[in-house]
Amino acid sequence: MSQRSLADWLAYLEQLHPSAIDMGLERSRQVAQRMGLDKLAPLTITVTGTNGKGSTCAFIASLLEEQGLAVGVYSSPHLLRYNERVQIAGKEASDELLCEAFAAVEAARGDISLTYFEMGTLAAFWLFKRQQLDAVVLEVGLGGRLDAVNLIDADIALVTSIGVDHVDWLGDSRESVSVEKAGIYRAGKPALCGDLDPPQPLLDCVAELQAPFYLRGRNYDLQVNESGWTWRGVDVQGGALELINLPLLDLPMENAALALQAYALTGLAWQSGQIERALLSTRVTGRLDRRQFDWHGKPLTLLLDVGHNPHAAEYLAGRLALKPVVGKRLAVFALLADKDLAGVVSPLLPHIADWAVAPLPTSRTRPAAELAEYLTDCAAQVAVFNDVRCALDAQCAKASAEDEILLFGSFYCVAEALEWLAGHTNGVGQDGFAG
Repeated sequence: MSQRSLADWLAYLEQLHPSAIDMGLERSRQVAQRMGLDKLAPLTITVTGTNGKGSTCAFIASLLEEQGLAVGVYSSPHLLRYNERVQIAGKEASDELLCEAFAAVEAARGDISLTYFEMGTLAAFWLFKRQQLDAVVLEVGLGGRLDAVNLIDADIALVTSIGVDHVDWLGDSRESVSVEKAGIYRAGKPALCGDLDPPQPLLDCVAELQAPFYLRGRNYDLQVNESGWTWRGVDVQGGALELINLPLLDLPMENAALALQAYALTGLAWQSGQIERALLSTRVTGRLDRRQFDWHGKPLTLLLDVGHNPHAAEYLAGRLALKPVVGKRLAVFALLADKDLAGVVSPLLPHIADWAVAPLPTSRTRPAAELAEYLTDCAAQVAVFNDVRCALDAQCAKASAEDEILLFGSFYCVAEALEWLAGHTNGVGQDGFAG
């Protein structure tokens, strides 16, 4: 069993359970109890929300690591390698460690059937506990309340934003989504929310749990201008904290502000220089990820963003408006079938002069012809391609050095672009996207 390669294990996990998603905690909880996976580290922070989970987790991890803490981070999905999901002290878990962890979960589960995600989550937990870390930061995914990650009782729990997505699982209103997201809060433990207008069910949950509540716009906030931004919040005793003239960041500063409030509640050192270094060093592949590269002797700019729902699209449109290009923006766009096409496209239409659409490499893709039909009805200039790479080639051929190519709509789409970029050996650089 332990001689399986990581690829073998992942293939095995994919056929282990009859459905890819099976909401509920009971099966995972039984196995976690058998493995002694309750408290993973002295400090546990969980993060959920419709958008912003990945960057918020990354900001928190950077802030903790700047203090010399050994930190584990669990997130999903991955873009190119499964190892991306499990970070230990700033590095991806090795194939060997992951295989060892999968073997441990397999031995413990007995006849209990687990999904791919549940197996991976328990494997990450087992690794974190074995590594004797100072802190773990856990992204709680689609389910929130019923997500396997929510087995762990967090010391601090964050909800980044509340929007409508995954309606088959979470319902078609912000109210129903907020119930699921608030499920990560724990009685008497700090509960944070980065949404400026959280639905009443989330507020009711906080009140029922008697959890200390920290809300953006009330307990902490940020102000952004053209040259920098300011943060104001509170420490665990309720004392006022402030950071002024922070440099603009590549990633969403709303998520940095939420991470700062979480960090302020840990009681760790509060030194502006260390905090600024941590924020500036934070990067998340595929989120406002701007690359400079050479395409057949022509310097080009590619902006990658995994945004795939209306909330993310509106945020992306706002950032594009802050950073106009000399030439024009050309898009490469693909989308899953269960996403809100009109809600994703509408905010970005004013910013894009030319669209190239393609199917994603999954059976869940929305046909490119449907994307093209909708864009045509919106009076957009659009062409259809067989795959994302062909669409990228076409836009690169069309673009000038003054233009910018925006690729967005899905993790699948960004993964295809990253593999495509890796094939361009003339040099791929990464640049910031500070608006």
